[in-house]
Amino acid sequence: MNTTTQITAAAMVADARNTIDNLPVDQVASELATDQPLLVDIRETEELSATGKIDGAVHAPRGMLEFYADPASPYHQPEFDPNRRVILYCASSGRSALAVKTLQALGYRDIAHLDGGIKAWTAAGQPLEPA
Repeated sequence: MNTTTQITAAAMVADARNTIDNLPVDQVASELATDQPLLVDIRETEELSATGKIDGAVHAPRGMLEFYADPASPYHQPEFDPNRRVILYCASSGRSALAVKTLQALGYRDIAHLDGGIKAWTAAGQPLEPA
């Protein structure tokens, strides 16, 4: 008999959110204006095409994020640096919360995500650029 406890995706997101930096829109906007963090949109290409993206964001679909971020990967993208400030976002912040935990495991230390994702960004009246 298997006695392992199954966890839900919602529980995984809630657990991640309890242990990572959840940044409000105004803090992300402030950091973008002053500090030049690496802003990463982890949504799928179709989502970007439909809504646009935050100005200056790099696109790294969730399925490729670890490969782009890992300096040892043949798919590594040079803008990803474990020593750089990184802010992730997705549509509403579930995927980005999980992705922060994953990048922490890869050695990224100064990493956070946009709480509420691009939905919160647009609800706050922040601009988007075409993807």
